[in-house]
Amino acid sequence: MTKGAIIHVDGGSRGNPGPAGAGAVITIDDEVHATVSKFIGHTTNNVAEYTGLVLALEKALHLGLKQVTVYMDSELVVKQMTGHYRVKNEKLLPLFVKAQGLAAKFSSFNIKHVRREGNIIADRLANEAMDKAKGVEYTENL
Repeated sequence: MTKGAIIHVDGGSRGNPGPAGAGAVITIDDEVHATVSKFIGHTTNNVAEYTGLVLALEKALHLGLKQVTVYMDSELVVKQMTGHYRVKNEKLLPLFVKAQGLAAKFSSFNIKHVRREGNIIADRLANEAMDKAKGVEYTENL
């Protein structure tokens, strides 16, 4: 598969820190090809956002995607990934490095900020993960 994909990613915690989850949906030509939902334990909102990004990029690579555009409602993650902000938090640095390494594996990688209203499915998946408090759940519609 060489088509470009749209990936919506979200992460959140109930309390900051608190029980946290991450979710993502990968679409190609407006068709859902995969979703990711994972409970990630007790951590911060920003760690959950980065974890969602890492999980989504790993899944996209697994699917053989070469071109991706990621939409997130975390302005911090987007600005750090695009080099507009430095990563100062030591807990975020390893996740940032991992996300940058994964992003470099795509022939085309873009990441953009989207308002929360534009990230509804990924938000739902992150919340479902917090509700279930279990491991990763993937679905594929290929």
